[in-house]
Amino acid sequence: MEKRRKDWCIVTVLLLMFSIFGCNSQNTNITSKSTMEKDKETKYDTATFGAGCFWCVEAIFAELRGVESVLSGYTGGTKQNPTYAEICTGETGHAEVAQITYDPSVTSYKELLEVFWQVHDPTSLNKQGADVGTQYRSAIFYRNQKQKDEAEFYLNRLNEEKVYDKPIVTQIEPMGVFYKAEDYHQNYYNDNSNQTYCVYVIKPKIEKFRKVFKDKLK
Repeated sequence: MEKRRKDWCIVTVLLLMFSIFGCNSQNTNITSKSTMEKDKETKYDTATFGAGCFWCVEAIFAELRGVESVLSGYTGGTKQNPTYAEICTGETGHAEVAQITYDPSVTSYKELLEVFWQVHDPTSLNKQGADVGTQYRSAIFYRNQKQKDEAEFYLNRLNEEKVYDKPIVTQIEPMGVFYKAEDYHQNYYNDNSNQTYCVYVIKPKIEKFRKVFKDKLK
């Protein structure tokens, strides 16, 4: 069970303060097939978060406006091409993550961070609910200095404002190799919504997310 959080109005205030990091975007005139393909490649940015079981994280971010796609996978470890069975041992060093492809002109990285902080307990070390192990650690895998700065800024302010009863233990790590999880993990909640874990763990999280972020849903 997630620990009780303090008033999330504080997070909203921090988000407004956080706007100094506003995202930059460029508009490109499409004049040919080649420029169209290039625009498609450069339109989207990528964010990678670990927040417990990737089934939950994928299902939540997939509903956020501006998110083009979400892949469940593994990163942050040492073994090449790890399997789910190997990840579950907790010995490969990998975290279960959601790799989010999004349109920064619709939703910003800081808005993704806002969702990240609220949909799991970042004060729980290597544990989310009944899911225990380093593979379930709270982690942000940054791809550039800007993402690192934004993540660190937000984390520091949340700790300073004591939004949580305990210090945040979220790790902010450089992005390493991302390994896409096995096909049956992709879109897991939508394909298995009647499964016990989905009904009793994922569904309540999604319902709470929809209430808090109703203005940002697709």
